[in-house]
Amino acid sequence: MRLLLVEDEEDLAEAVQIGLRRAGYAVDHATTVATAYERLTVNEYDMLLLDLMLPDGDGFEVCKAIRDGSMPVVGGRDLRVLMLTARGGLPDRVRGLDEGADDYLVKPFALDELLARVRAVLRRETRGSTAVLTHGQLRVDTAKHEVWYGERKIVISPKEFAVLEYLMTRPGHVVSTEDLLEHVWDENIDPFTQTVRVTVGTLRRKLGVEPPMIETVVGKGYRLKEV
Repeated sequence: MRLLLVEDEEDLAEAVQIGLRRAGYAVDHATTVATAYERLTVNEYDMLLLDLMLPDGDGFEVCKAIRDGSMPVVGGRDLRVLMLTARGGLPDRVRGLDEGADDYLVKPFALDELLARVRAVLRRETRGSTAVLTHGQLRVDTAKHEVWYGERKIVISPKEFAVLEYLMTRPGHVVSTEDLLEHVWDENIDPFTQTVRVTVGTLRRKLGVEPPMIETVVGKGYRLKEV
């Protein structure tokens, strides 16, 4: 999944980015409302991690503008928003949720809690209430970052995990290379790279299932075969 972190505290932003990337997320970073808007109008994100007190604006207003459509973004009005802020008073928490935030996390916070909240918000729309995705004998535990096929545990890289997780949320649907680049890699990826093909190929081999569970749809992309 691809996330946009809007945070002007550089040390905190760096720590959060490192933690999220180690967990397999693609993360872009903005320090101002203007830069965030620029990113949101160009790239499609699965979630916005939004600080409230920014140098050129207020995170409450950003969230409100996304929800009412006055700030048109590629992800649309339903873009999931997690507010990260030192403003932990009850009125601020209530306002944040009323303005359309999906969740509200007060600084300072533990990385493990942030990751758990990110997982919870991301799965509300597409995966229901469980952190474990299943597809036939294939099980993906998004909390523990474990992959199992039957009783066999499969060790894969964070990026391979992210590709598999994305496909698992869309079983039977063709996912294009562009979609995977958009949601699994960050803005620094070369759009002409062969990294998607290589990553999918390596993932297929590691899954070790014949015939392969991940199908190539020539000229269109990849699909997790229905079972």
